[in-house]
Amino acid sequence: MLENVSYEDILKRMLDKIPNNIDKRQGSIIYDALAPTAAELAQSYITLEYIYSKLDVENLQDEELERFIKFRTGINRKKATKAIKKGVFKKADGSFFNVPIGSRFTGENLYYKVTEKIIDGVFKLECEKAGEIGNAYIGKLIPVDYISGLATAELTDILAIGYEVEEDKSLLERYYERIKTPATSGNKYHYLNWAKEVVGIGDAKVVPLWNGRGTVKVVIVDSNKNPAGEELVEKVFEHIEKERPIGAKVTVVSAVDKNISISSKVNLAEGYRIQEVQQKFKENIDKYRKEIVFKDSYISYAAIGNILFNTEGVLDYDDLKLNEEMKNISLGEEEIPVFNLVELEVI
Repeated sequence: MLENVSYEDILKRMLDKIPNNIDKRQGSIIYDALAPTAAELAQSYITLEYIYSKLDVENLQDEELERFIKFRTGINRKKATKAIKKGVFKKADGSFFNVPIGSRFTGENLYYKVTEKIIDGVFKLECEKAGEIGNAYIGKLIPVDYISGLATAELTDILAIGYEVEEDKSLLERYYERIKTPATSGNKYHYLNWAKEVVGIGDAKVVPLWNGRGTVKVVIVDSNKNPAGEELVEKVFEHIEKERPIGAKVTVVSAVDKNISISSKVNLAEGYRIQEVQQKFKENIDKYRKEIVFKDSYISYAAIGNILFNTEGVLDYDDLKLNEEMKNISLGEEEIPVFNLVELEVI
C-alpha cells in the first residue's frame, strides 16, 4: 500500500528540504536531529501497513478471523467436541456391574469419564480430551481409582463422534458463502447455512421441492467429506427444525458412497519405492476428492491423470483406469466419491 516510506527514504526527503548551504552530512547537528524522527515515522508506517492488512479477511487467522467474521455475519467458529463411547463393565462371575457415575478410566493414554447409564453394566463414557483422538480406541479400560467388585471394563462402540475445532479455511469458506448467497425467508441458502452450522458437518447440498411443493431435502457429509452417520443426520435435522419456517417438510439424509477404483502403471524416479509413491498418490487424490464433493458431477479422468503425473517420484504413467475404464466417472445427485482401491504397478 505505502511506497517510499523506509527510514532511508524519509530521512532523505527531510534532508532535501534543508538548504544546501547548511551542513547536513551524517554526524551533523541537522542530520542527528532529523534521524530519530525519520526512524519513528518509518515505524509508524510499518504499523499502518500492518493495520491496513487486517482490513482484508484473507490476512486474518485464529481469533482475529473469528472476531472479524462474527462481527459481520454472526457466524461462530465450530468448537471441538468430545467423543462419547459405550463402556461395558462386568464382575468376576461375568455378570454386569454398575460403576459409579463420574468414574474415570484410562485406555491407550486417554481418559474417559462415565456420564450416563444405558442399561445394567453398560454406560456412556466421554473422552476428557476433545477432538478426533477419542474416536479410535476400542479395548480394555483401567480404572483410575480402585472400584470394588469390578473385574473387567471395556470400551466398545462409538456413540457420538468427537470433532476437531473448525479450521480457518472452513470458517472462511462459510463466511464467503454467507455473503455471496444471502439467506432470506427460508430460501435454499438458509437451509444450507443451517445445516453447516452443526458441528461435524463438512458440507451440504439442498434440493428444494424434491418431493413436491413445501418439501426440502438436505444431503450432508461429515467434516472429513465422508458419508454422515445417523447421529449427525439427526443433529442436522433437529437444528433445521428449530430454525425453518412453519410449513416446510424437511428431509435430511447422508450422501451415498460412489466406490471408485484406480489402477495404473508408473515409471518411478530413481530412489523411490512403489509403496511410498502409492501412499502419496492416495493422499493427493483424497485432497482432490474433498475439494469436489457437492461441487462436481463427475470424477475427471484427466484430473486423476494430472494428479498421478505430479505425484512425487512419478516420471510418467500408462494404462490409467477408473473402475476398469479410461473415462470420467459420473456422480449422482446424492453421491460422493470414495477411492476404495488404488493400485499402482511399476512399468
